[in-house]
Amino acid sequence: MKRILYLSFYYEPDLSAGSFRNTALSKVLAAKLKGEAEIHVITTQPNRYASFSEKAPSHEVTDNLVIDRVEVGKHQSGFKDQIISYISYYRAVKKIAARNKYDLVFASSSRLFTSYLARQIAQRNGCPLYLDIRDLFVENMNEIIRNPLVRSVLTPLLSYVERVSFSGARHINLVSEGFKANFEHYAQAEYSYFPNGIDDAFLGVRQDPAIRDQFPKVITYAGNIGEGQGLHRILPEAAAQLGKGYHFRIIGDGGTRSLLEKEIQDRNLTNIELIKPVKRKELIEYYRNSHFLFLHLNKYKAFEKVLPSKLFEYGATDIPVLAGVSGYPRRFLDQHLSSCLVFDPCEATQLAEAVKRYSYGVVDRSTFVNAFQRRTISEQLANSIITYL
Repeated sequence: MKRILYLSFYYEPDLSAGSFRNTALSKVLAAKLKGEAEIHVITTQPNRYASFSEKAPSHEVTDNLVIDRVEVGKHQSGFKDQIISYISYYRAVKKIAARNKYDLVFASSSRLFTSYLARQIAQRNGCPLYLDIRDLFVENMNEIIRNPLVRSVLTPLLSYVERVSFSGARHINLVSEGFKANFEHYAQAEYSYFPNGIDDAFLGVRQDPAIRDQFPKVITYAGNIGEGQGLHRILPEAAAQLGKGYHFRIIGDGGTRSLLEKEIQDRNLTNIELIKPVKRKELIEYYRNSHFLFLHLNKYKAFEKVLPSKLFEYGATDIPVLAGVSGYPRRFLDQHLSSCLVFDPCEATQLAEAVKRYSYGVVDRSTFVNAFQRRTISEQLANSIITYL
């Protein structure tokens, strides 16, 4: 029986877009290859948020799907914490993988080093490497890191890691077509563009009709609270402008939560509520009792190319979406998602004015849901992976 190594730093029961994407994909892949190949997933114990803790089996076998979860410790999403976590993952994966022989290595990676690790293992096994790239890590770091000295050291190192990783891939899937230009010089690879998708849990999620005319109007955000989201740069000002008629509910955790908390305290705001990460069942109830679902990407050039997974989750509902994005994600929304109020990143006044102007009506997103269901995308991506086995 052939064997596929499947690397993903995040996997269920962890709470992250990478976890949901890779759990679904690995199961579809295993089902398609039952009796023909073993899918060996090496991932981590839940660690996405320090405030969310749920243990999972360290070794789990279901038919031809084998899952090894390694401990990497809790972290606060800081840069140093994440480096330490990745070093732990790197060492554990190398140790486990050394005991096995693989016919294909697949890695889903947002922060580059999982791709680099996959390249090393594929090279050792003399087998094809298939990469699923969920973010532009080097470009993001160049904008986020402000210290010139740190940037002068990190940029050459990260660029080298990126070059080694991507130049060894037979196939690269990009979750956003906005990434295309960044990969033009890796001509040895074949490319596909399977995006994130809508998980079954969010299909049929509808706003509770009883809240439609209630005040205050509830604006809900769920997800990471980090530099990439830049919530501290827009929410406090927007909340101040909208006043008591609107209530922001922020569900999540991350590296810049403390900055957001400080802004809220400094302005004495009472219409922003911070809630720790919750499981999906509870999250859906929060969605159903919201008037708007909120998304924001910080004002960085790199984020003009990404396609946030949260768009698919929100887009499965019938609830108006507030999106602070520009570039490719804005064009995607204009083309695919109805009842979406788009404003420029970090522009609190635009956000407030869009909310005040909005007139509620029937939201029909059936076309969007049919096009971007997770199960459909997972099937297509799995079929693509299998061709290299």
